[in-house]
Amino acid sequence: MTQSSSNYEYPLQANWSTADIVAVTTLYQRVEDAYELNQGVAAADLLAAYRGFQTVVPQKFEEKQLGREFEQASGYSIYRTVKQAREQGGRIKMKGMR
Repeated sequence: MTQSSSNYEYPLQANWSTADIVAVTTLYQRVEDAYELNQGVAAADLLAAYRGFQTVVPQKFEEKQLGREFEQASGYSIYRTVKQAREQGGRIKMKGMR
């Protein structure tokens, strides 16, 4: 697991390459930005990070498992953030548990 800036560990798999870890942590960071930054995050940036994540985690069940682990650790929902980015576009600013 890799430590986030918010003092929790990102859910990662031991068999992932460095490029895989970068792709997955980029999504985690964009989701964090949507919750933590005053200006939120650009929907296009978030969706690009999500597409990179899906190349590493193509199975839905694994995606959901990592999403649950990330939400338990951070309080931030990948699913809800990506859903809002797809529906709304522009900049995404989430209200969350933290």
